[in-house]
Amino acid sequence: MSDSPPAAPSLSQRLLDGDRRALARAITLVEDDRPEGWELVKEVYPHTGKAAVFGFTGPPGVGKSTLIGALTRARRAAGRTVGVLSIDPSSPFTKGALLGDRIRLSEHFLDQGVFIRSMANRGALGGLSEAALQAALLLDAAGREDVFVETVGVGQAEIDIIDHADTIVLVLMPGSGDSIQALKAGVMEIPDVIVINKADHPLTDTMVREIRGVLSLANLDRSPEEVRGRWRVPIVKTEASQGRGVEELVQRLEEHRAHILAEGQLAERRSRNLRNEVLAIATARMRRRMEDELTEDAEFQSLLEAVVERRLDPASAATALLERGSPLEGAIE
Repeated sequence: MSDSPPAAPSLSQRLLDGDRRALARAITLVEDDRPEGWELVKEVYPHTGKAAVFGFTGPPGVGKSTLIGALTRARRAAGRTVGVLSIDPSSPFTKGALLGDRIRLSEHFLDQGVFIRSMANRGALGGLSEAALQAALLLDAAGREDVFVETVGVGQAEIDIIDHADTIVLVLMPGSGDSIQALKAGVMEIPDVIVINKADHPLTDTMVREIRGVLSLANLDRSPEEVRGRWRVPIVKTEASQGRGVEELVQRLEEHRAHILAEGQLAERRSRNLRNEVLAIATARMRRRMEDELTEDAEFQSLLEAVVERRLDPASAATALLERGSPLEGAIE
């Protein structure tokens, strides 16, 4: 009696073995919110936590994609495998990534050591979609040593990348009103490394002085001991399209990783990140569940009518909605 042929490896096993097609399929399943995609993440999650995750944020047009392309080239020259996630604005018609063709990264498409994926943020307030967070885990599980996550712009409400990367890189450019806006304290609290790209601009040195001034102000309310123990945010000038400054940027990224490892901060960051990710996924799912359940809910429609007619304020309506144990009519007077 002949032996039966061995079973084909599962998608999760192929992913863990570094199969690029399996990785692409897995990300698609998660992006489409398919149950088998979430089950796959569950299977491979114990194998994650090895990749170094770098988040890149900054105003549109500063050259984030070009910079990541140059960094990818440098990391591949050092023998490291790379995964790139570009989180793009969603098309209002297809909900797909408008900037799906990453021209600046095209030189890496045929490199087996590089995996590039553009994903739509699908209206996520902070520039990162729920699926993108899982896609980063899948890249990690597939053995990518460096994962670069690029978000859609930057602003006070678009800073959630801080919750999902080991090192945050803020990319700015001189002579840009958007970049000057990014000097706001709320955004300048984010980065571990600041890059001024397109640094051949005559206003580059002026911008460096402005940034250093903002960074020094952030330290005024800290004790000398706190300042000494903190990572000093470096400012790196690059011309990514020419490859200038990229080696220094790589060095600064490695120094930051060494710092947070030596200080025990990497484990702390990841613990905080995972806590926030659990809460973010739970919140998104609760909202979807409520929206589905309330679509045909007569009590909810009555509550909304009371708000529209100014008989009930929105906050009280929300409280009543969360306290479904008590009659909604009691909230309407």
